[in-house]
Amino acid sequence: MRLVGSLIKRALTLADKIQGLGQSPIELQRKTLRRLLRKAQFTDFGKHYNFSNILYSLDFIKSFQSVVPFFDYDKIYDEWWHRSLQNKPDVTWPGRVKYFALSSGTTGAPSKYLPMPEDMIRSIRKAGFKSIFSSTRFDLEDDFFTKQGLFIGGSTTLKEMGGYFVGDMSGINLKESSKWLSSFSKPGKRIQSIQDWNRRIDVIARNAPNWDIGFISGIPSWIQLMIEKVVAYNKVDNIHEIWPNLRIIVHGGIAFEPHRKAFDALMRKPVIYIDTYLASEGFIAFQNRPNTRGMALILNNGIFHEFIPFTDENFTSDGNLKGKPRAYTVEEVKEGVEYAIVISTCAGAWRYLIGDTVKFTDIKRKELIITGRTKQFLSVTGEHLSIDNMNQGIQHAQDILQTDVKEFTVAAVETDNGFAHHWIVGCYPEVDTSTFARLLDDRLKEINDDYATERGSVLCPPQVEIISPQIFLDYMKSQGKIGGQSKFPRVMKSKPFSEFENFIATKKKRIVY
Repeated sequence: MRLVGSLIKRALTLADKIQGLGQSPIELQRKTLRRLLRKAQFTDFGKHYNFSNILYSLDFIKSFQSVVPFFDYDKIYDEWWHRSLQNKPDVTWPGRVKYFALSSGTTGAPSKYLPMPEDMIRSIRKAGFKSIFSSTRFDLEDDFFTKQGLFIGGSTTLKEMGGYFVGDMSGINLKESSKWLSSFSKPGKRIQSIQDWNRRIDVIARNAPNWDIGFISGIPSWIQLMIEKVVAYNKVDNIHEIWPNLRIIVHGGIAFEPHRKAFDALMRKPVIYIDTYLASEGFIAFQNRPNTRGMALILNNGIFHEFIPFTDENFTSDGNLKGKPRAYTVEEVKEGVEYAIVISTCAGAWRYLIGDTVKFTDIKRKELIITGRTKQFLSVTGEHLSIDNMNQGIQHAQDILQTDVKEFTVAAVETDNGFAHHWIVGCYPEVDTSTFARLLDDRLKEINDDYATERGSVLCPPQVEIISPQIFLDYMKSQGKIGGQSKFPRVMKSKPFSEFENFIATKKKRIVY
């Protein structure tokens, strides 16, 4: 098998080297937008915004930006996508839409129906291959390239809605995966079709000793739960006793660093962790080299990228867009600036704000990190606390207190003396809440000057509440958000936060500092 692995590795290395050879990022993006406009020019959307004329403009990117407005989900759904859900063809992309991905959303939020035409399914598959090609840049033995991959995603059993199907984006992609991919991927379509998450991982745990897994892909929290189940069911000390050739964890959806310690505890051998930016709207970026946090933006795969500086001038305190701010191309962005990302895609999303904020860590390589959500940050007094800040604070406290934080959420609450951040933390073992609060607060002051300033005036000390991680899972289950791409919101508004608090009250006596 070593010879076979060596041949596969050489082929992947060659494929990796020839991707986008000799073309600049802006050239790749110009070609991408031109292809999108050409293909969609005769759709209802393309006719309305006169894509045919835009294509003949001397600077078609600027023409596109001046003619087509920004859209969020509600706006594009109300004006356009609802027609696709009525089985009408050629709305924002050619043809009828066979699949709609139910957005992973956040607990308690209404589901979004995101169109997934064949072109987007192919785009995601192509991006997956690009990430496989780049795996040769990591320190991997030849034999690794003959091992199987385990994909922890949504069920491939989709809901038929009279002319189209809806389901988790990962489930749709696994259902439409090529025969070549199916030949070396697990758990296999039969197991992946099981809709109940707990039953599915039970079956995975029973079958685990029969598989030779080299890499696992999915959202960190669900991968962790699956590995813990496999280890417990088979009565072993770590996952490498079951899968000795496991070398890579491919993760995305939520920040990985708060989970790293828990993952390391489940391993016997070193494992490479690779970050990906696979949103329900498309495959945007992936980590393509070792020794970096940044993910390389995919520039030639059916997605045209724009970036709006995430500032008070461009966004309201609730994260809504103000007016018509300037959007920058990949040629114009700068390192260290926080941007709201805007995409136009081969799924018929046009100048669409997906709700994520990013920062470029390497302009030359077009590498970025996800810093948070436009509508999931805290700034009740001007502290501008991002999800990236929150993750760093949580990680700092858990590392010092030697606990494993599996989930957390936070909301702004009013107190007698002003405002405070109320954190609900699911960790094991449980730790002293006052110490956790102090460590969290100190770290946030270190990394966020605005937070430090506000904590010295109108922002009260953080309130920390420790609960069992199981309560988070139970609540997600009660909301129908188990497995797949489902994730718990890091920031909650007052009403859903109150609902979660009421749920907690039914589960156990609470400890609040």
